[in-house]
Amino acid sequence: MFQMDRSKPVLVTGASGYVAGWLVKRLLDEGLTVHAAVRYPQKKDKIRPLQEAAAGSPGKLMFFAADLLLEGSYDAAMADCELVYHTASPFTLKVKDRQRDLIEPALQGTRNVLASVNRTPSVKRVVLTSSVAAVFGDGADILDYPGQIASEENWNTSSKPDYQAYSYSKTVAESEAWKINGQQQRWDLVVINPSMVIGPGLSAHITSESFNLVRQLGDGRMKMGVPDFTVGVVDVRDLAEAHFQAGFRPQAHGRHIVSASQVTFLELGRMLHEKYGEAYPFPKKTVPKFLVWLVAPFMGFERRMISRNVGYPWKINNRKGIEALGLHYRPVQESIVDFFQQMIDNGYVKG
Repeated sequence: MFQMDRSKPVLVTGASGYVAGWLVKRLLDEGLTVHAAVRYPQKKDKIRPLQEAAAGSPGKLMFFAADLLLEGSYDAAMADCELVYHTASPFTLKVKDRQRDLIEPALQGTRNVLASVNRTPSVKRVVLTSSVAAVFGDGADILDYPGQIASEENWNTSSKPDYQAYSYSKTVAESEAWKINGQQQRWDLVVINPSMVIGPGLSAHITSESFNLVRQLGDGRMKMGVPDFTVGVVDVRDLAEAHFQAGFRPQAHGRHIVSASQVTFLELGRMLHEKYGEAYPFPKKTVPKFLVWLVAPFMGFERRMISRNVGYPWKINNRKGIEALGLHYRPVQESIVDFFQQMIDNGYVKG
């Protein structure tokens, strides 16, 4: 039976990232040795939260410099590891060059990491951080799925390099990972497909796109109303636990949608208003779809994206992740309040 040797080091790529930070902490708390691969280990502000986590844990932390686009740069960090977590990938919705800034880092980074895996005979399992964006691209896509509910069986076919480039990057990167995995028999691949990630970061300085979206709910930019967007959400701490379990559970296999529940932007605003009252200008109504469609280009969004997402339900089957990984999700209100409170505490939003 599959069994991971806990005396061996565990590699985490993009270790200073939003999700990876909590994963590294979880591994350290378990007493494991973590090889933390980061692009610039000399940037002390980036690695300090991980060092602080290590100082209060029984585990051991070692940093390695690695670049997604540099072939072979993960070889040293991967040496002697049986388990590899590949979390490193860009997440931003506004880029100057989609191919250069999103698609290439995601695709080539996956190829480079898995090429190192193929060169490292000790590796038994790779856990890849993908996204529900690799399951479907637009809310309208789900209408064509059985029962109008998305599951791990579905793949995003609507996103393209020139439309929903982030979703396309996650789709091609995961697809490439499965292709490479299928060409050998030594190591297995387990994939995590999370929805929008919320909750406090291990570091106060979060750069994720979800941080930008949630901050706008309270900084006044959405006080006149929000589009009727429905999204899936998951707490970053629960997502880290999903990754941990995916690495060590013998029965873990294939893809796993990890999402606590689905909410609208307006519902998130109401949850924050329930906690903070009128202290911040939270949105209290939705903006009609035709108005959102009209102003979309001025906000940096394509009208086609508005047409195929605003007003559509967001339905996924998250049963496999719960049952196979033993997950217990926090309430969304707890996650969103903890997230927003961290923004307040660090001066990102002001009342």
